[in-house]
Amino acid sequence: MHLLSALRISYVPVTGFVAIGLFWGSFSAAVPQIKENIGASDEVFGWALMANALGVVSAMFLAPRIDALLGRRSLQISMAAFACILPFLIASWSVTSFVCIVVFSGFAAGQVDILINTRVSELESRHDQSLMNANHGMFSVAYAAAAIMMGVTRSNDWSLQWHFVIIALIVLAMVCWMAMDPDIEPTPEGAGGVWAHRMVILVCGSIVLIAFMTESTVEAWSALHIERTLHGNAAEGALGPAMLGITMALGRFSGQALSRRLSEIKILLISTALAAVGCVMAALAQTPTVAYVGFGIIGLGVAVIGPIGLGMVGRFVPKHLRSRAISAAAVIGFSAFFVAPGIMGMISQAFDLRVAYLTVTGLVLILLPLIWATRRWQQ
Repeated sequence: MHLLSALRISYVPVTGFVAIGLFWGSFSAAVPQIKENIGASDEVFGWALMANALGVVSAMFLAPRIDALLGRRSLQISMAAFACILPFLIASWSVTSFVCIVVFSGFAAGQVDILINTRVSELESRHDQSLMNANHGMFSVAYAAAAIMMGVTRSNDWSLQWHFVIIALIVLAMVCWMAMDPDIEPTPEGAGGVWAHRMVILVCGSIVLIAFMTESTVEAWSALHIERTLHGNAAEGALGPAMLGITMALGRFSGQALSRRLSEIKILLISTALAAVGCVMAALAQTPTVAYVGFGIIGLGVAVIGPIGLGMVGRFVPKHLRSRAISAAAVIGFSAFFVAPGIMGMISQAFDLRVAYLTVTGLVLILLPLIWATRRWQQ
């Protein structure tokens, strides 16, 4: 009941998370086909994916200003712009055209991401209830469903262009439910700026960064790992990102319940251990089935880390700084989508995807000291 209550309270940002999940699930499962269409090597494709993150990070610097300017309609307008870009993503015929399109899609997606996370944080404060995991869980449900649908599309040689057109139309229909007044908190006289809380932002943002880097390596490269390294077909490849989405949904919904019983630090430490084990399994897998188990364990592990990190920022800073603090932490966290594809591409080009996933294991373990550092701000 706690989960249903959380979804009911936050139905506006939930709708946004579902829309974003539909996009990323479709895109991740289509990566092998897109990569083939534009004729890119692993390294070139990794660098091309970084263009998306460039747009994401750019949007996040502007998100608080756009939110203040557009107010109640800011999420609706941002989501409509995002939907209009989606059909062009699969139309790329070269690396150059792909880069241009993903910059714009990244900008629109980044704007929406900041707004929906900010709205969740505002609702958490208003209702004194944890909501982040439930919202991110709905992203994962939509992500898994879209990845499976894309697998069906590719297996039957249906048009990827029409798949993205349909997703865009669904997202446009969702815009009707996305109007919500932002919480406007007056700035107290003599109050410090957002960087007076820079350690909170840096530590929590770094936790989100590593979680999203781990997540993005599976999103962008799992289908290719299964199809190329483990010789799976298109449907089997699509199950890689789908497995991530399914288990992340389970992890986030479970995290929503566990947040009432365990401390955030305990949840984060358990999650880190799971993610590290999953990365090793995915790297050493000899069959697609073992790789699915590895990706599933990664999903269970990283599921709650990013949402908890963003939720911490919203709670650890004064209310009047919440939007700017979340935006600043998100710039750090979402830069994962700027860094991870390039790193994975370079390691895969120099060695292979097995070595790349083993490298991610070491990255995950960096979370341990960062999580421990958050004790000083826990209440």
